Amino acid sequence: MHVVAPGGAETMAVESTTGLDPERWRRLLVVGRELDSQETEAATAEMLNAVRVADVDMLRLRRVSRLELWAWWPFYRLLRRGKVDVLHAHMFGSNVWACVIGKLARVPVIVCHEHMWSYGGSRLRSFIDRWLIARFSDAFVAVSEAGRRSMIESEGIPERDVVLLRNGAPSLPRGVPGRVREELGIGPDQPVITTVGILRSEKAHSVLVEAAAEIVKTVPNLRVLLIGDGVERENLEALIARLGLGEVVTLLGIRRDIADILESTDIAVCCSDFEGGPLSVMEYMSAELPIIATDVGGLPELVGPENGIRIPPRDPGALAAAALALIGDPERRRRLGRAGAELRESEYGAAVYIERLEALYDRLLKGAGGRDRRP
Repeated sequence: MHVVAPGGAETMAVESTTGLDPERWRRLLVVGRELDSQETEAATAEMLNAVRVADVDMLRLRRVSRLELWAWWPFYRLLRRGKVDVLHAHMFGSNVWACVIGKLARVPVIVCHEHMWSYGGSRLRSFIDRWLIARFSDAFVAVSEAGRRSMIESEGIPERDVVLLRNGAPSLPRGVPGRVREELGIGPDQPVITTVGILRSEKAHSVLVEAAAEIVKTVPNLRVLLIGDGVERENLEALIARLGLGEVVTLLGIRRDIADILESTDIAVCCSDFEGGPLSVMEYMSAELPIIATDVGGLPELVGPENGIRIPPRDPGALAAAALALIGDPERRRRLGRAGAELRESEYGAAVYIERLEALYDRLLKGAGGRDRRP
């Protein structure tokens, strides 16, 4: 059973639930927040449809605000029936509620999943992580070794309570060659740099825009594609205009044709201030792209000299230099891309992730004296 609220962890919560072996597990997805206003959006509709197609049950609590405590009553009542063996929550808010309500309802196994934050600037959150979530859960999941160390060293969570479970993602289908280039008026010989992610300050898209201003001095036909939307859009639009990059950098918003976009891409970038195990980078690897990534959080576990270039955070010059090195060396790009695809298949594939997740559940259930719930 998984609890999910709208946010960056939705994809992994859905992939986790739908990926479990239906011969072994009765699967139920709990959606904490109201989604009605978003269901016409492609991303949300696709998520809900994937749940239905996989024949996963769904409980929708339709909470509008954090203060609607009564909205949790159907959830508590469900747990009290005693038919849930594993309660798996994703992200801070859901982790808190899973620990409190799950313990009250005497759920045998509670798993809390942290998808990475900066581990700084919020003493209250660190306190709750350490004294509530870590103590009341049976496993507190980190998605990268860097995240695991931060939970232990920065938050003071006992090492025995933290479990490393790296993210995994399905392979992208092969995109249609040239379709996106034709749509956007990009020539076959123009180098394209792409990044995919919500437009938030910690994703540091401004660094890529500033780097583009340097790259075009050497590569005037450069194109940079930013896929995603968010609160930083207006700031990025203003920066692009101020730097005179309107013909270079394109904000494409939310797109569902990621495979086609990556098929038309030469270099992928993740220049975030912090990351756990970003699914976007795994998609870049699946598309056999060389990757430029900041040397922060869990990114060094995904990107190394065998499949990309790591750079310091908030350093447009380093990003520009790395991009120019790759633009000028097509054979290196191909070599790095192939190596990344092999690494993703062996370590970050969806099947690998589900196998590790089920092994974690089995171990915890055995320790709790639990049992498999067979349909």
